Amino acid sequence: QTTTDLTVLGWSNFFELNMAPFAQEGMVPARVMRQDRGVYQVQAHSGRLAAELSGRLQHEAASQADLPVVGDWIALKPQQGDGPDVIHAVLERQSCFSRKEAGMRTDEQVLCANIDTAFIVSSLVGERGFVPRRIERYLTLVWDADVEPVVLLNKLDLCEEVERYVNQTEEIAPGVPVYAVSALTGEGMEETFAHLNPGKTVVLLGPSGVGKSSLINALLGEDTVKTGQVRAEDGRGRHITTWRELLILPGRGVIIDTPGMRELQLWADEEALDGSFSDINAMAANCRFRDCTHQREPGCAVRAAVEAGTFEASRLDSYLRQQTELSYLERRKDQHARKIEQDKWKSIHRSVKSLNKIDPKRRWEKGS
Repeated sequence: QTTTDLTVLGWSNFFELNMAPFAQEGMVPARVMRQDRGVYQVQAHSGRLAAELSGRLQHEAASQADLPVVGDWIALKPQQGDGPDVIHAVLERQSCFSRKEAGMRTDEQVLCANIDTAFIVSSLVGERGFVPRRIERYLTLVWDADVEPVVLLNKLDLCEEVERYVNQTEEIAPGVPVYAVSALTGEGMEETFAHLNPGKTVVLLGPSGVGKSSLINALLGEDTVKTGQVRAEDGRGRHITTWRELLILPGRGVIIDTPGMRELQLWADEEALDGSFSDINAMAANCRFRDCTHQREPGCAVRAAVEAGTFEASRLDSYLRQQTELSYLERRKDQHARKIEQDKWKSIHRSVKSLNKIDPKRRWEKGS
């Protein structure tokens, strides 16, 4: 089996230091390349391997967020014989993308880990394909992870108003590279290649139908990933990718393909809005009150810009919605943490109470 230079996959001194104690126990490093229903495909120096979680790792994980995801570096115990190798630990992450789990539960769902650059992909086809408010949500996700964002406006070959959409995107993503591209014809892809470098990891983020898999095929130079047909009436594609997978770009690092997300519930701190709404923060410096919420306060510079027609009301509304969502999430996190703490102490008190009911003589015997 062909050996793999792990630096091509992003191995660095940071992970080397975290791996040291596990290496002393005979474990080897590997990177999670694919995860599908609890089955892991990992890449080690010796090649591609199948792996499963150790019982201890499953038992000691405080939540699903502590278990391996695509992009994680893990400590692997090679098995003798035909059985799968065993994952004993997840090395500390340099970055990760998380969202709130769908539904009422306040739990973190980690999507992928150890990312350097995120390609936020949107379609240029029709008003339904290009949604600025959705791009803003992805930017908040990326800024919170402290990862470099790049916006790709795909399907350039099908759009007649490319410049208008590019200008709109640049307005909501100040300072972020924005490229109009066509995965089908290759137009505009040259600038995209500049963000792909050996040892670096890129992830493609975006909803189903924007052409993420087609872009990966264009970057790979071959049809490795299945793609769906686009409906002519609305430019939407059929959801094809059903799992996350890390793919090697020869000479250009690695890239993660992700399924389209029907729902992106944010899992971030309110500070993440500083990156995705830096224009609002700049204007807020001129508000009369330092703690202005940009809603009803007198002397609000942001509201004044909206009323003067120099700033989009829909962008301010998007900011306020995300701020409300993240504020609510923080309260839910606090309530969740308090409940866990209360349940822990209730369990301790029950144990003490149960112990006190034992006859002193039997308690002595039990203790001995």
